[in-house]
Amino acid sequence: MKPTVVFDLDGTLVDSLADIKASFRWVLRQAGYPEPDDAAMSRLIGRPLAEMFRQAAPEADEAELVAAFRDYYPRHLADHSHPYPGVPELLAALGEAGYARVIATTKKTLVAHKLIEAVGLTNLIDHVQGTDGLPPKPAPDVVLAALAAIAGEGLWMVGDTVHDVGAGRAAGLATYAVTWGNHDAATLAQAKPDRLEPNLAALADILLKRAVV
Repeated sequence: MKPTVVFDLDGTLVDSLADIKASFRWVLRQAGYPEPDDAAMSRLIGRPLAEMFRQAAPEADEAELVAAFRDYYPRHLADHSHPYPGVPELLAALGEAGYARVIATTKKTLVAHKLIEAVGLTNLIDHVQGTDGLPPKPAPDVVLAALAAIAGEGLWMVGDTVHDVGAGRAAGLATYAVTWGNHDAATLAQAKPDRLEPNLAALADILLKRAVV
């Protein structure tokens, strides 16, 4: 089994939150519902899309809002999105050192592939696993499915929300929480990750001291 690092996508590898928030607010605005502020958006992001709309507009038809988002967002998912600093270099170095690099995301797999391609990371990822019919994080299912797809030995779960930390722990992985995404350091600390860091530099230190092959 190949040693494998599991990454969340949005807010972890890719600075994509501005496009997600803009698309979410556009859908609500077009439907005539109030737009959540940044604090409310931080509480919503990382949950399934239907749940996000259910919380933001309880009186709305969530299915219609979800459909509108799924039409609008893929056309705007890379308006402002880009990899965080050092991410392409880290992924390349992990691959060269013998690690598999997989993504376990709340996004649908197809949309996740589109985002990864748009920001130039396709050749640096070994497998993309979306939450397609699986229980959402913090359930471990999407993490375990990502590992099973490549027969990987999971080492670390890397993410930016308490849901990522919970999913990684439930899957039996060490957990690395990065604060440059959606949840701030104080929120992430409550989930007790094994490492709580401002960026991915410490992950490189942990994994690249020696090659695994």
